Amino acid sequence: MGLARAHYQGILILLGILLPGILSAQELEPRSYNNLPVDLTFVGMGVIRSEGDLSPTPSSPLQDAELTIDVAALSMSRTFAIAEASSKLDVIVGRTCYEGSASFRGEYVDGRRCEYLDPKVKLTWNFYGAPAMGLKEIRQWKQDVVVGASVLASIPVGTYDPDHIINAGANRWMIQPAIGMSKRMQGWQWEAKASVSFFEDNDDFFGGIKSEQDPLYAVSAHLIYLLKRGSWISLDGNYFAGGRSKKNGVRQDDRQENSRWGFSWSKPLSPKLIIKIYGSTGVVTRIGNDFDNYGLGVVYRI
Repeated sequence: MGLARAHYQGILILLGILLPGILSAQELEPRSYNNLPVDLTFVGMGVIRSEGDLSPTPSSPLQDAELTIDVAALSMSRTFAIAEASSKLDVIVGRTCYEGSASFRGEYVDGRRCEYLDPKVKLTWNFYGAPAMGLKEIRQWKQDVVVGASVLASIPVGTYDPDHIINAGANRWMIQPAIGMSKRMQGWQWEAKASVSFFEDNDDFFGGIKSEQDPLYAVSAHLIYLLKRGSWISLDGNYFAGGRSKKNGVRQDDRQENSRWGFSWSKPLSPKLIIKIYGSTGVVTRIGNDFDNYGLGVVYRI
C-alpha cells in the first residue's frame, strides 16, 4: 500500500469491514424468481465499478473517505429440476482492484491493491408456480405467481493477509438465505425478496483482533417492464439494516441502516447471447458507504 501503518489504520479498519460486503448487501438483482427452462448451462462475464464516499462512525478520526472498486467477474449457471420445480445453481468468481483515500487525523492517506474476491455459490429453488420444463415447452407457458427460496454462500478462499487490514477476501464464511416471489401482469412484472446474511467470526483480523458481526437483514423490490423480443427494463430498490460489529468483544457503533435504488436493462443479442446494463446509487446511508454502482454483463447459453 505504501502507507505507514500508523497513518492508514483508521481508513483500513473501516474498509476491511466494509469491502467484503459491498457486493453482497447492496445487490439489486431483478428477475431472480423467474421460471427458467431446465437442463441448460450459462456462462457469463461482467465488469462492475463502485465509487463513492464512506460514512464512518461519529467517533472515527477518519474524514472525507472515498473508495473506488473495479471488479471483473466470471460466472457459470446450470438449471435443473428439484421436486419437479425449476431450480438453478450459480458459481461466481472475481478479481477486484480498489483504491481509497481519506484524511486521517488531519493527514492525507491513500492506497491501491488488486486481489481475488471470495467465490460465491448460490442455489435457487422456485418451488411454487414454476414447473420444470424444457426450452420448447416454456415458450408456450404463461407465468402468474412464482415463489422461491435461495441460499448463497461466500467461501473464504479469496486473497487475505492478516498483516493487511484491507483485503478482498473476508477470511470468514457468509451464508445468506432468502425467500421471494414475483407476479406477472400483462406487460409488467413485480418482484420482492427478503434475506438475512450470517457472518462467521474472523479470528485472524489485523493486529490480532477478533472481529464479530451481527446478521444483516435486507429487503428488495423490483418493478419490471417487459419489452418486445425478450428485452426488459426494471426499477430496483432495497433497504438493509444490522451488521453491527464487535472488536475483541467490544461492541462498535457501526450498525448499518441504508437503502439504494437503481435500474437494470437487458436485451438478447441472439437466441443464445444476452447483454445487461445496470446501475444503482445510495439513497439513505447511516453507517457504511454511499456508492454509485454501474456495470455491464453478458450471458451466453452453451
